[in-house]
Amino acid sequence: MMRVVRSFQKGIRFAPLAALALVAFGFFCSSILLTDKGTVNAQTAVQAKPKVFVQEIPGTTVKFELVFIPDGEFVFADPTKGGQKRKVKVKGFWLGRTEVTWDEYDVFLYKLDLTEDEEEETDAYARPSRPYGAPDMGWGHHGYPAINIHYQAAEQYCRWLSYKTKRKFRLPTEAEWERAARGGTTGPFSFDTSANPSWSLGCVAFPQAEPNMWWCNNSGNTTHPAGSKQANPYGLHDMHGNVWEWVGDWYASYPSAAVTDPTGPSSGSNRILRSGSWSADAQICRSAYRGYGAPGERSTAYGFRLARSL
Repeated sequence: MMRVVRSFQKGIRFAPLAALALVAFGFFCSSILLTDKGTVNAQTAVQAKPKVFVQEIPGTTVKFELVFIPDGEFVFADPTKGGQKRKVKVKGFWLGRTEVTWDEYDVFLYKLDLTEDEEEETDAYARPSRPYGAPDMGWGHHGYPAINIHYQAAEQYCRWLSYKTKRKFRLPTEAEWERAARGGTTGPFSFDTSANPSWSLGCVAFPQAEPNMWWCNNSGNTTHPAGSKQANPYGLHDMHGNVWEWVGDWYASYPSAAVTDPTGPSSGSNRILRSGSWSADAQICRSAYRGYGAPGERSTAYGFRLARSL
C-alpha cells in the first residue's frame, strides 16, 4: 500500500510507475549560451549541448538561466483508466534551469529593482506584502529556492518579470513540466533505478537517487541550494525533489485521448504541484506524480520554476 505524505502538502494523488529505463549520462556538462532572442530549431529528445538563455533582471545584477526544451512527446498511464496509456505532445519552450531562487524573488519582494525615490509605474502586477519573520525559515538564502510561495504570488512574479524584461514569462503547463522532467526518458525518474528496486517502499535509502535529488531520506528536513544535484538529460536541476513546483493548470483528471500542448481546464479549486520535495518519499518525487494545493496555500515545501514560450 502506498504511503501518502501530507505533513506539508495536500491532495497527493497516485500515478502508476512507468517501465524502468537506463538514462544516458555525461552530456549535460557543456552549454551554448544565448543572450538575446532567436529562432531555435527543434532538436532530438536528448541534447548533447543544451541551449541556455541568460536573462538579467533589469535594474539589478541578478541573472538566471533558461534551458531550451525541444518539441517532443511522452506517454502517461492514466490511473483512473486502469493504466491506459496516452501520448502527450509538447511544442518547444524554455524552462528555468533551476527553481526560482531567493536571489531572484527578493528583487520582486523587496523592490530591489527600484531606487529609493522611484515609484511603481504600472498596475500590471501586484507585489506581495513583506513577510513577518524569515520566509526562508533560516535554512539558507543565497542560491536557495524561494519557499512559502503560493500560486498567486508565483503568477504575480511572472507578470512583474514579464513587464520588467519585455518578455513573456509564465508558469509551465503540467504537460511541459513532465516533458522536461522526463528528459526524453521513460522510467519513473530521469535517472536509472534498476539497482534499487525497493525505492518505492517509503522514506528508504536510494543510492542511485543520491546524486540526483533531495528527498526525505537525505534532505535533513530542509531545502538545499538550487542546482546542487546533477542535472537531468535536458540540463535541468531539481526536477525531482527539493521543493514542490507550481504549474499553470487547474487540477483535473487527465484527458481521455492523445493531446498536444494541453493546458488543463479553464477553472477549478486547486492548482497542480509537481516535483515532490525535501519532505517527500522518493515515489512522490517521480516524473509522473501529481500533487495539488489551493491557489492561496503556502508551505515550506512550495516554490516554482519559470517558463517562456518561443
